[in-house]
Amino acid sequence: MPDLVSPPGAERSRADLDLVIVTGTSGGGRSTVAKALENVGYYVVDNLPEALMVTMAELVFESGDATRRTAMVLDVRSHAFTADLVGAVAELKNRGFKPKVVFVDAEDDVLVRRYEKVRRAHPLQGSGRILDGIAAEREVLASARETADALIDTSNLNENQLRARVEELFAPADTRRVRITTLSFGFKHGIPLDADFVVDVRFLPNPYWIPELREHTGTESDVSKYVLSQAGADDFLATFTDLISTTVPGFEREGKRYVTIAVGCTGGKHRSVAIAEALADRLRAVGLSAYPHHRDMGLE
Repeated sequence: MPDLVSPPGAERSRADLDLVIVTGTSGGGRSTVAKALENVGYYVVDNLPEALMVTMAELVFESGDATRRTAMVLDVRSHAFTADLVGAVAELKNRGFKPKVVFVDAEDDVLVRRYEKVRRAHPLQGSGRILDGIAAEREVLASARETADALIDTSNLNENQLRARVEELFAPADTRRVRITTLSFGFKHGIPLDADFVVDVRFLPNPYWIPELREHTGTESDVSKYVLSQAGADDFLATFTDLISTTVPGFEREGKRYVTIAVGCTGGKHRSVAIAEALADRLRAVGLSAYPHHRDMGLE
């Protein structure tokens, strides 16, 4: 998302402020997301009470740099957290800002393991269990999660992978366009939480059963050629490219900026990887902004 430079003499607009709001479950990876945003040029304000969001946005705007890229990170550690993030975002929009809300999440069992690893209590668990704190937090954040512009599932990502994912989403690009991620995954590792579309390519023969292909991945030409040469592969890619091309203008009209297409096979190594790569290529060929990402490749 590039800095938008107003032409000489043009009146500055709050819509020119590239404003990102990051929230999500404790232990989901907000601090890593914040660092990644800094890496791509954002000024990051961490642990900001939502009551101060509008004030902070106005201060950044009034600083005279309307092209400032700013990210605000909110969570329930703040005693001023009022559970009305949706209302605060609506107020920003009423004032002319165009904030993008990113929700960072992970599966409950993953969050529990992360807390146990660092031997910390969940901020909302009180005298209960970690799971009690997670459940209470999910209730507080339910509306924010539902209305977020982008949902990042960190369940199967390490810090470097999460940082790369954020940089893929927020590296300079045309902010007016929908940014599409074709995300390969393995069904045996679970369906991604952040998927807008889920497609199953297990109808294609599995290269795993070809000895000379088994140890390779769908990013390699031999595996890719094998997968894409199978009956139905080309029809699937053509049909799904048409489907996404048809829906993207509607997403743009509705203000949705990020679309994740989860492409699944058994393990996330061969078929889903090859199809995710090919689908991204086809989407780019028709003028869309599409990037492949492989969640489970290397987990075998």
